[in-house]
This record gives sequence, C-alpha cells and structure tokens, in this order.
Amino acid sequence: MRIDAALKSIEDEFYRASDLFPELHSNHEAYAVIKEELDELWDEIKKSKDLRGSELIRKELIQVGAMVVRYLNDLC
Repeated sequence: MRIDAALKSIEDEFYRASDLFPELHSNHEAYAVIKEELDELWDEIKKSKDLRGSELIRKELIQVGAMVVRYLNDLC
C-alpha cells in the first residue's frame, strides 16, 4: 500500500467515525478510544499466523490512525 492510499483510508475512516460518533470531549476520552483501537489491533495481531499484516490488521491500523487524527482535530 502506498502512503497516499494509506492516508486516504485513514481520512475516509475519520469521516465515517465522525458521522457516527460525537466529537471527543477530553484527553482522557481520546486516550481511551485510541487504547481501545490499539487493543483491537493487538487482538488481531495475536490471532494472525501471517508474518506480515493481514486485511483485519490493516483495518485496525486504519482505525487507530483515524482516532489519532480525530484526537488532533477535536482537541488539539
């Protein structure tokens, strides 16, 4: 995946999540959301038999990236 495609995927997920959920209200809430996404990523990594990322890992990475952007957008 090229950087432009990766960033576009994160951007798309940012807008999707922004439409579904209200803005983040505090640093603690933003941290919790990012941690939840990281925990989901870790769960997929532990289940994967691939040495490289799978489609499920990719999906979780995109969600982590989108929530980092959401934190920046809503609170910074």
